[in-house]
Amino acid sequence: MNFIKRIFLFILINLLVVLTITTLLNIFNLRPYLTAHGLDINSLAIFCLLWGFTGAFISLLLSKKIAKWAMRVEIIDESTTNDNLKFVFDSVKKIANEADLEYMPEVGVYSSNEVNAFATGPSKKRSLIALSSGLINKMPKDEIEAIIGHEISHITNGDMITMTLLQGVVNAFVMFLARILAFAISSSNKRNRSSYTGSYFFVYIFEIIFMILGSFVLAFYSRKREFRADENSARLLGKEKMIKALQSLKSFYDIKDLKKEKLAIQSLKISNNSKRGLLNLFSTHPPLDDRIEKLKNL
Repeated sequence: MNFIKRIFLFILINLLVVLTITTLLNIFNLRPYLTAHGLDINSLAIFCLLWGFTGAFISLLLSKKIAKWAMRVEIIDESTTNDNLKFVFDSVKKIANEADLEYMPEVGVYSSNEVNAFATGPSKKRSLIALSSGLINKMPKDEIEAIIGHEISHITNGDMITMTLLQGVVNAFVMFLARILAFAISSSNKRNRSSYTGSYFFVYIFEIIFMILGSFVLAFYSRKREFRADENSARLLGKEKMIKALQSLKSFYDIKDLKKEKLAIQSLKISNNSKRGLLNLFSTHPPLDDRIEKLKNL
């Protein structure tokens, strides 16, 4: 049943993307970017921007719903009778107020042995903070507050929207440069430059290469936002609390839950599979030791 739901969601999202882009192309009355005289750069640029940003923004708009569904998040409110969940809800409410967040995030918990948490949502008004049951049950309350402060900082900093904008720019550049180079190569030995036969192979190859390079940029920004969220939480709740929370995350790092390791959610979590060396270029999170050391030097 879960497999059928995933397939349905995948088809639905792609259908929304295609329908939205088709509508926008009609609204802008966009001509085909390939003409008898070669490439129409302006049409190609608009085409790539529409495809690049539309997919990213549709993913952002659906981010909270997808996270709830994928992680099976149970929403909690002030009426809960569970003492631990009541503490989590009250902490989110208190820290959101201290952070001058106008709208309180929705609060949830997902069942998992992993010690982790994440924030998501298309805007500050429609955000979600979710903690794993493992984190709630295993970490001291002051450290849970620090984790909540970190996630609230992602919301107040507008990290989800910024990442979406950056993803859209990367998508557009990847598509644009791949098609420019593919057209140049495929037409270099032909008299009729409008012939684009067989160039799709080059488009795919260049898109893969440029997407790998673009992922460096996305991962670099993602690591920077993690440092910034740590620092903001330290200012809100105290540096020692945040350092202790990161040290606890480090001690629980080997506790994994494969059922909850959803690719679309992994980059949002406070603790992730960060690597050292060249592999760190692809990591969305800095090593926990680096995060702890940076806080100590504040």
